[in-house]
Amino acid sequence: MDQKYLLGIDLGAGSLKATIIGSTGHIVGESAHPITTSIPHFGWSEQDPATWFAALCTATRGALAAADIAPGAIAGIGVSAGAHIPVLTGENGAILRPAIMWNDQRAAAQAAALHEQAGARIIATALNRANPTWTLAMLAWLRENEPATMARAQRLYLAKDWLRSCLTSTWETDFSDAIGAMLGDDGTKNWSPELAALIGLDLALLPPIVAPEQVVGGVTARAAALTGLAEGTPVICGSNDTTVEFFGAGAIRPGMGAIKLATAGVLYLATQGPAVHPPISCYPHIMPGLYYAATGTNSCASAHRWLRDLMFAGGGLAGGTFGEGGFTGNRFEEGGFAGSRFEEGGFAAMDALAAATPPGARGLLFHPYLQGERAPYWDPLLRADFIGLTISHGKPEFARALYEGLAFSIRDLLEAARALGFSFGTIRLMGGGARSACWRQIIADVTGLTIERTESADASFGAALLAGIGTGLFAGPEEAVARCVRLADTTMPDPQAGLFYDQLFGVYKDAQAALAGINHRLHALVS
Repeated sequence: MDQKYLLGIDLGAGSLKATIIGSTGHIVGESAHPITTSIPHFGWSEQDPATWFAALCTATRGALAAADIAPGAIAGIGVSAGAHIPVLTGENGAILRPAIMWNDQRAAAQAAALHEQAGARIIATALNRANPTWTLAMLAWLRENEPATMARAQRLYLAKDWLRSCLTSTWETDFSDAIGAMLGDDGTKNWSPELAALIGLDLALLPPIVAPEQVVGGVTARAAALTGLAEGTPVICGSNDTTVEFFGAGAIRPGMGAIKLATAGVLYLATQGPAVHPPISCYPHIMPGLYYAATGTNSCASAHRWLRDLMFAGGGLAGGTFGEGGFTGNRFEEGGFAGSRFEEGGFAAMDALAAATPPGARGLLFHPYLQGERAPYWDPLLRADFIGLTISHGKPEFARALYEGLAFSIRDLLEAARALGFSFGTIRLMGGGARSACWRQIIADVTGLTIERTESADASFGAALLAGIGTGLFAGPEEAVARCVRLADTTMPDPQAGLFYDQLFGVYKDAQAALAGINHRLHALVS
């Protein structure tokens, strides 16, 4: 075969993406398919795993068509997905219930009880403090609230492992996902009988642990027929999305950091050996001996999409203000808005309005707690808000305030990490939001950091690189990064804008503290 290609598949919270790259890292084809999340109660978040594989089949065929290559040209496949997400199967592999997502907050009481009971041992063993994000707490909730489900369970998969099993019919996981489940022992690099015993979990439900780059099987005949892939194509174990995307950004040395603008906002830092500072998360890195710290918000690109859907998806006002004489700057007609319309999707128009609006959004401030908040507050009852609203504010200010509020949320993560001794300099930006030059500049100005963006740096790209290592296309992680990871641009912070944002961030923090109690009262009133 003259040219070899690699397929990376990533299951995100909002969509599944398939990316095909060549041996030098250039993307030759990609495709995505949306994933639906169910929110049956406040603070809950669930998905049907069967829809994941349906999305994989659609996205994989789309990527192959876009690449215009024969399925047999794919040398290896890597799969990733969000960490912590459990899939329980019973007799004949039947899915027993919807998968509880990483941003689900239902297990708050169980997490608190686990910390009270064995917090020090959990941290010493699994490197992290129990909170509702971790699989251990989710399983404790299921044991208490759905005991019949747990009694029927024969296998526990993590999300990427269940999805990969649809391709290979095999059952295994990697150690980073074992730590993400809060059931791994960093000392033994295996499952922890002690942590499993805390929730009465039979170790027989847990899969074997292998290296993330290890080839675990080939595409089955059934999977080949459904996906368009070639039967027998090697599939590696893979790892969770944060692990592979941090690797895919080229962060393979201690001290390298990254910010991810995706469904959630995530801050990363590579460390030599585990850096255990709960509630900041700690995971094993792809590089032997390296770990990475990760801390995240619940709402980032999800908030971006929410505002797009609410205000920008189908035309409507592009701007303008209200003055004493009424609306100016655009006009209404009986048939609707008669000015320029947003293109389908609305993101570009939203971005253009944000870029044309001055820093501070004319006094409009946004707290992005649409689904409660993880770091640094760990408060599932926090609510989002726009404050400072006046009659002169319109869609441009809402767009700008959203970008700034999300940047402030990332600065909140940075300041909490710095207080624990972490140091950040130049940082790499990842995720779909990184495509916005306006948002990149706001993040640089708000954080004071130099922002680097690579040509490709999402989890599907990182999963493809990992497949290249496992199938021998690359000699190791260093060669994969050297051959495939390239910088696209660099954004420098503006010192004057930074001084202004320092003051506005102070208002953001004061308002967050003042409104937290009101958020709790609202929850109590309507729950």
